[in-house]
Order: sequence, then structure tokens, then C-alpha cells
Amino acid sequence: MTDGTILFAVREFPQSGGAGAEQLRRIRTELETRGFEVRWAATADDAQAVLRTEAGLAAAVVDWDLPQGGRTGGEPDGGEPGGGEPDGADVLRHTNQRFQNLPVFLVTVAEDLEHLPLWVAETVIGYIWPLEDTAPFIAGRIASAARGYQQDLLPPFFKALRRFDHAHEYSWHTPAHSGGVAFLKSPVGRAFHDYFGERLLRSDLSISVEELGSLFEHTGPVGAAERNAARVFGADRTYFVLHGDSTCDRMVGHFSVTQDEIALVDRNCHKSVLHGLVLSGARPVYLLPTRNGYGLAGPLPPLEIQAQSIASRISRNPLARSAVSPQAQYAVLTNSTYDGLCYDALQVAQALAPSTPRLHFDEAWFAYARFHPLYAGRYGMAVGPDTFPGPERPTVFSTQSTHKLLAALSQSAMVHVKPAPRAPVEHERFNEAFMMHGTTSPLYPMIASLDVATAMMDGPQGRWLIDEAVTEAIRFRQTVVRVGRRIAAADDRPGWFFGVWQPSTVTDPATGERLPFADAPAELLRTEPSCWQLEPDADWHGFTGMTDGYCLLDPIKVTLTCPGIDATGQMSDWGIPARILTAYLATRNIVVEKTDSYTTLILFSMGITKGKWGTLMDALMDFKSLYDQNAPLERLLPELVAAHPHRYTGQTLRELCQEMHDHLRDARLVELLDTAFQDLPEPATPPQRCYQRLIRGGTERVRLTDAADRVAAAMVTVTPPGIPVLMPGENTGTPDGPLLRYLTALESFDRHFPGFRSETHGVTLDPATGDYLIECVRRIPAQQANRTSEEHHETPTQTQRP
Repeated sequence: MTDGTILFAVREFPQSGGAGAEQLRRIRTELETRGFEVRWAATADDAQAVLRTEAGLAAAVVDWDLPQGGRTGGEPDGGEPGGGEPDGADVLRHTNQRFQNLPVFLVTVAEDLEHLPLWVAETVIGYIWPLEDTAPFIAGRIASAARGYQQDLLPPFFKALRRFDHAHEYSWHTPAHSGGVAFLKSPVGRAFHDYFGERLLRSDLSISVEELGSLFEHTGPVGAAERNAARVFGADRTYFVLHGDSTCDRMVGHFSVTQDEIALVDRNCHKSVLHGLVLSGARPVYLLPTRNGYGLAGPLPPLEIQAQSIASRISRNPLARSAVSPQAQYAVLTNSTYDGLCYDALQVAQALAPSTPRLHFDEAWFAYARFHPLYAGRYGMAVGPDTFPGPERPTVFSTQSTHKLLAALSQSAMVHVKPAPRAPVEHERFNEAFMMHGTTSPLYPMIASLDVATAMMDGPQGRWLIDEAVTEAIRFRQTVVRVGRRIAAADDRPGWFFGVWQPSTVTDPATGERLPFADAPAELLRTEPSCWQLEPDADWHGFTGMTDGYCLLDPIKVTLTCPGIDATGQMSDWGIPARILTAYLATRNIVVEKTDSYTTLILFSMGITKGKWGTLMDALMDFKSLYDQNAPLERLLPELVAAHPHRYTGQTLRELCQEMHDHLRDARLVELLDTAFQDLPEPATPPQRCYQRLIRGGTERVRLTDAADRVAAAMVTVTPPGIPVLMPGENTGTPDGPLLRYLTALESFDRHFPGFRSETHGVTLDPATGDYLIECVRRIPAQQANRTSEEHHETPTQTQRP
């Protein structure tokens, strides 16, 4: 194992002749003797390749006169067109963009430095004239700088954890496996130890290790790591959470709103937000996102969050009438949405400020937003005294599932806080909520991963990492469209192909020219936010009520569209439901993030590669070919046919697609989904009361056919689209109402197409009949209902319904 890698981007090959080349060989030998690996790159192209792929560089030596490619020495190649700089300048710039504080030495043959641009002095830490010093001296300078960089590279907690691990101290505290030793005393324990390795187990420590600090007291290296994260993510205070964004949401909700206070809740919320309402006893007033023809949930429309609109919603809500105050104490919304729609955070904060003193952006899927200019101003921590001065600014919380799209271990998450004077967040008081939801037995490798995820985003390297993901997503998006065009133009096969949910054209603001998306320069798409904004009334997105700049589609969340319907809801005579596509993709070991009726979501995280999305493109092409050939299902989905032979034996892919499409169209499932989410159930009782009944046996499971005019005791969330359709305390409505019609249509779909069942949380299946059963509050006699209402100071009509 080496001490690190050092890049030598110089004109001279080690094998070439001359005094300079001989001196470079000696320097390389000296560095290798000191434990370093040396990577040689004789051209700028080779050096750029090393910079892209080698994250473990400890230092770089760059030749100012490095040629672009194909030349091994001699005169500079002239540099950039019209720039007059050699290609070594490009390597220096790329090094500065890719690495923060990497020690770079510049090799130059000139006797003075006045010929170099002024910016070079800000980039390099020293200069090398190979023949003016001895090889051991030059190698020593490089090695010293490399080791200093490696020492400073580590963030606070990870550095302390490594230092503790290197001390090799005996463990006299929990956990009982004592650094993995206990596992070695059992055959199965030994297998576990060998699989994960001693280092992981040695770093699984107790909170008794004082030198690593306290997660609850936020002291020592843990506290330093949280403070560093607050700086990097733009917060006033940051808290590390080891139970995922779900715990972050419950924590913030539990702190921000109390018993019988009003909370404004985005209906496109995660179930953990509801759990926070149950814990706090708050009374939710739901805000409605718009929806499009695909069934995708959009943002809350601008008019929906205006003070007048919110006041109207509160006044019409039966639960809010008996709240302790007509003023909402807390508002929570999802940013970005599951499908990649993110707000102008300042616009949202300004609109909601008159209605609430506390604003919570649930950014579970958006922890990277601060680190790329496409998302400027579209994340919660962008709202502060500099962007929103004055007394009306609300306190802002951002909860982020760091592990989802940054590099951290599963369940690792953060809460970021930017308090305002009108709703101060005293650390000691918020820490009570933190400790209530936290653990006294934290897994130290998780804390270290949050610390490292923060360090990876710090400085130019953060932008470089996110920019790479954005760039690959754009390449994939354009490739899908271009392949579709080629198929249509070839006229040698059916002309259909999959699409991508995105604008069909974009405008270059520099020229005003309107360009087809597939032909737009990648540089424009990766740097210009206007290319991704939801223009008002544009057909491609299908959402109503948008205003300029209010909402932006995140390019790294790619939604593939299948034939059969468009964003305005117009259905064609034939189609390919997305569930069949994703079932086929799963046979190719391609697992997508989410599947709706005619769309499927793919995430382009930092771990994406061209080979990875190239494999997906190949699978899409193969599916098209199999569909066009009308291949038998036994060939495509053998496990499906084996599991349900009476249903699918002898059927072809095209026949199944058409049958499912016809069913979706005739049942109007997408339309029913839209209606169910737009026409909300009537609230009857606070969620906390339903939970109390649930745990005390005051609920029962009811078939949909018997569920009319009942009060739900548990949340019902359907995936697709992954949004609650029924909340605890809400009335199910009439048999022909929007909610029960939608759930009944889903139940019918599941019966018709076994193996393609919707993922529905809060619904239990009757194993004998396949009927949907939902948890409802037991009906209680009127006399008892009156007593209950008196105890809770509510009118009888509010409690009789359960």
C-alpha cells in the first residue's frame, strides 16, 4: 500500500534521454523510495484523464509547456485558441477545479517567472527547475507537501477516529464485541468478522470514548464536524442524525409545533412528516400540489401559498376551528419533489412568511443543491438575512437524507437550521428534541461518513462532483431523444421509442435562439437554469398555475416516458405501461427508483458512469425490439409466467401491454388518481387521536365496499405515485367519491394483473380474496361520542363520525 499518488504531467518520458529526463527519473525513484506511487502523463490529454479518474492524488507536478496530445516535447502547442497559453495552463485549471488545496508544483524552463499569468501564482505552491537542485531535495519538497495535504485533507471527526484506531487501545466498554474480538470466538461470528473486516469493527465504539466527542452534547470532534458541515452547507447550525431523514422530519416537526396548533403541510409529503404530527398533536391543514397528465405531482402553485389562500384553507378546515390559535406555527413542503421539481426557495419563504414563523424544507433528495450553480437559490439554507432581510423572515429548517445522493452510509442525515428573531431556535431547547429522537449508541462509522460527505462537497471539488452527475444525466437525456429521432427517420421498423420528461426546446439567453433540446450544447444545458425552468402553461410539463422562475426540473432526476399518454393527459389507442418495462429491466439487473403508470424515474447520482447508463440504453433498445417482434412473455418475463401460469401462459409482450393499457384507459385510473389527490377527504379528527385509538384497539380493518363514511386510522400511501391519498383522521367519503373510486380501481387492477401490484402502504390484502382492507376508527355510540367531545372541548359532530 502506497502513501499516495503523485501526478507528473511533464513533456519528458522517463525513458527519453537528456539531463532533464535523467533528473526526473531520479526524482521519481526518490518519491517511490519514500512510499509514493508516481503516475506519468506526457500530454495534457493524459493528465486530464488522470485528474478525472484518480481521486487519491497527494500532489501534482505540471509542466507549463505540456503538449495537448501526440507530442512528447519541443515547443508549446500554442494553448487555447486565441489565448496564447500552453496546455499546461488547462491542466493547472482542471487541477484547481477537481481538488481543493492539492499541492501543485510547476515545472518551467524559463529563468524568470514574469512570463507566467498572475493567476498561476495563486494555483501552485512552488516551482521546479529540475537541474538546479538535487533530486533528493526536490523529491523531499514534493513528499513533504503531499503528506501535509493528506494530513489536512481529513475532516475533524474522521481524523480523530483514525487517530484513535491507530492507538490500538484495549476496549473496556460497549459494544460487547470489543472491536470484533467476540466475533472471533464463534464460527458464524468469524464469518461476519471476515466479511466486514477488523477496521470497521474496531471503529464501532461507545460514547464512553471521550476523545471522539459527544453526539448529544455536540462536543469534541463530533461538534467540530457539525460546525464544519454548517459552514459547508450554509447553515447557522447543523445536527448529525443517524436514523435517516425520516427522523429529521419527526424531530423538526416535534420541535416546531405543539398540541392543537396548526401546521401547514404539503400534501406531497413523506409519511415521516405525518409521524411528527402524531407525536406533536398538531392539526394539519394540507396544501395541494398541482398534478399533470402523467400523474406526477408538481409543486405547490404560487397562488396556493399566498396568505389569502392559506387563510381561506384554515377557515374552511374543521380541525383548525378548535385549534389554540388561528395562526399556523409551522409549514413543511417537499423540495425537491420525488420527480425532481425544486422551488425558488426565496419566493416560497416570502410567500409563506405572513402565514407562519417556521418553514421546513424537506430536502431528503436534494442535499447537493448548494454545490452547483444550476440550483442557486433553490434550497432552504439560501434563505437568510442577506437574501430576506427584515423582521418577517421565518426560521428555516432543511432536513437532508445525506446518504441518498451524496456519499454517506445509509441512514446518515442532517438537520440544517437558519433561525430568525421572530422564531428563535435556542440550541439547548432544540437539543431536547434532538435527544428525544436520537440514540445513545451511535455508530461511529456513520458519523464519519457524514463528516467525509461534507468534506467531499467543500470547495471546488463539490461542484466538480455534482457537475459530473449533471453532465452524465444531460448526455443520457439527449441520447434518448436522438435515438428516437434516428428510429423515426430510419423507417425500417416501427417508429416509436421512449421519451424523456423535459422541455422539447430551450433558449440560449446569449443569442435568444430557440434550440431543440437534443441539439443544444451540453455546456448550455449544464450551466443555464432557464433551460430547466417550468415555463407557464408549457405543454411539456403539464402543470397549471406556474410563474416564471418559480419551479425548476432537476436534470439529475430523469423521468423516462412510455407511449400511451402525454403530460396533458391525452391517451392514445395503444400504449406501453411502465410497470411492464420496469419488470423487464429488473430481469436485466436494472432497478429503477420509481414507476408510475407511464413513467419511470432514474437517478443520476455521483456514482453514475457512462457504462451504467449505456447498459440502460441497450436494455431500452432490446425491449423495443422484443415488443416489435411480439415476443412471448415466457422469453421476457419467465418468472412472472411461472408464478402465474394460468394468467400469462401463451401471452405475448405486445398483447400484455395493450391489455394493461386498455384497462388503465377504460378504468380512467390516471384521471381518478388526479381527482383523488385534488379533491381531498374531509378532516374529522386530529391524527394523534386516531393513533391513540389504534394502539388501544379502537380501530378495525374494513373492506373498501364497507368503508364509506369512515374515519381512517392510518395513512394510505400508494406507489405510484408515493404520496398519501388518505391521512389519519380523514373521512373516506361516499362510495362514489374520489377516494374510494380510486382505491377500488387500484384493487381491480391488482386482481387483473397479478405480479404488477401497486405498492400500497396502509392497505392490508385479504389473503383469500385479494380485497383491500384499510384501518378505520371503530364507530362509537352517540352517548359515548358526546362524552368524548366534552373531554376534548369539541363539538359532537366532530367526534360522532368515528
